[in-house]
Amino acid sequence: MAKIEVKSEITGTVWKVQCAPGDHVEAGAVLVIVESMKMEIPVMTEDAGVVETILVKEKDPVVEGQVVAVLEG
Repeated sequence: MAKIEVKSEITGTVWKVQCAPGDHVEAGAVLVIVESMKMEIPVMTEDAGVVETILVKEKDPVVEGQVVAVLEG
């Protein structure tokens, strides 16, 4: 199975983690919500798969392009 890296499109702080390892997710599912400049921006997967790893936790800082989750697709 292919590994799918899900990356943050913005720099900010992890506000909420919406999934856990082992969860089956569909394309377009919100995995993490990042707070940036008082706005909540969802980090979504473009592909369906099974969450293998969540690499961030709530209140962690993230930068644009940082991998926040890995899926098996």
